[in-house]
Amino acid sequence: MIGSSASASAASSTADLVVVGSGLGGLCAGALAARHGLEVLVLEAHDRPGGAAHGFERRGFAFESGPSLWSGLGSWPSTNPLAQVLRAIGESVPVRRYRDWGLLLPEGQLRVGVGLEPFLAVVRDLRGPAAAEEWARFMGVLQPLCTAARSLPLLALRPGLGTAAVLGGQGLALLGHAGRLGQLGGAFGPLARRHLSDPFLLHWVELLCFLISGLGMDQTSAAAMATLFGEWFEPEAALDYPIGGSPAVVAALVRGLESHGGQLRTRSPVAEILVAEGRACGVRLAGGEVIGARRGVIANLSPWDLPALLNHDAAPARWRNRLEATPACASFLHWHLGLRGDDLAQLPIHHVWVGDWQRGIGAERNMVVLSMPSLLDPALAPAGHHVLHGYTPANEPWEVWKDLEPGTAAYDQRKRERCAVFHHVFDGVLPDWRERVVIELQGTPLTHRRYLRMHQGSYGPAWPADRGPFPGGTTPIQGLVLCGAGVFPGIGVPPVAVSGAMAAHHFVAAHQQRQLLVESSILAG
Repeated sequence: MIGSSASASAASSTADLVVVGSGLGGLCAGALAARHGLEVLVLEAHDRPGGAAHGFERRGFAFESGPSLWSGLGSWPSTNPLAQVLRAIGESVPVRRYRDWGLLLPEGQLRVGVGLEPFLAVVRDLRGPAAAEEWARFMGVLQPLCTAARSLPLLALRPGLGTAAVLGGQGLALLGHAGRLGQLGGAFGPLARRHLSDPFLLHWVELLCFLISGLGMDQTSAAAMATLFGEWFEPEAALDYPIGGSPAVVAALVRGLESHGGQLRTRSPVAEILVAEGRACGVRLAGGEVIGARRGVIANLSPWDLPALLNHDAAPARWRNRLEATPACASFLHWHLGLRGDDLAQLPIHHVWVGDWQRGIGAERNMVVLSMPSLLDPALAPAGHHVLHGYTPANEPWEVWKDLEPGTAAYDQRKRERCAVFHHVFDGVLPDWRERVVIELQGTPLTHRRYLRMHQGSYGPAWPADRGPFPGGTTPIQGLVLCGAGVFPGIGVPPVAVSGAMAAHHFVAAHQQRQLLVESSILAG
């Protein structure tokens, strides 16, 4: 291991902060730290930034690999932490708003509007007035909890008691919500089961929880679900699609980083996080280059991948072992289509398919999400064509793939067999889709692991909310802070943005954090 004097002398460059990994969490951290005036360098192993939110092109079709459901980006004020980060760094993303999506469920094919009243109409038709009244009562129970969840600006969070200093006088207003905020500390399942008995409504909650966290409702955070319902079930509720897709959000964060003096380097895999005298002092790249970090290092890495970048003696064995033992969500199958279709405007942007409620929402290949964003953003495909991204959300087992080698006949056969679920589902949406196909691509957990460098191609850590919160971003190593889906608040775009903000604010004083949030209209002056 390189010691403190050796690392300083060997460093070819230095920065205040080095951020390892340019997923959304790392970019939020880097851009906010740069906004605070720190000299920031973000390092990315891939040839493009974004992590799971990156995109790619084939034959004129722009495909996405990551998030497909976005909300809270199209208007201000917004409680969406990503929207708040973008505002704080002086950036924004143009969006197209839409208000419904398709469901292919055991109960039938449905088209559901976002918001309380449209969903009540569906429940009334499907299950009768009693079920609709049950859901309305449940929403009444949730409303004060949603208000409580929205009352705490998540970008004001700091470790320990620092949040109170950031909030200032606004912190007193939170005292009135203290009891309700306490109810949001565990899992959502017990709350839902206390107020819901209709099987379809319970299945619906289970579906939403799994889409949010990759876990069932008895393991999904109540706070995360309160935030979701707070956005989706308001009178003017809508979903947003960022024009240009996930890569447009990534590009906005990179612009914010660079406009405030930060730098992004791609194709720069980190081989080691350097630690001297108990403090993170830089990194060594795979090619041997050493980069010093005056303030510290932010690691936007999974808990399984981080230990491999630390010298054996750099961190306590107990902490290292806990990271490596982190439970993992399952992985994904991906399906990308480019197809002819100037007559598809009547289709909803998304379809969510569930095969059998009784198998369990997380059963392998029992749920599929299909998205056709070119219906909102025609520039994603050649004229008269569309792109489609299908994926199985965190229900594809790694064990099915771990012994296969990409490019072999056995791998190709397994891929055809497993990805046939997409064919079956899309048959119910567009029966003649095969005649329209221009390009078809299939991805597996091995693909997911290759491009995202994610352990077992996993969606992320499977920390159940009924057993306590996600681990925090601090570490036993001074100056080494974590962000991303592996730390509090967990999986999903808004939580990852929060984790990135918390990592950046670890390196600035509370009064600086408050000043930025006031200047950005996130906090009142």
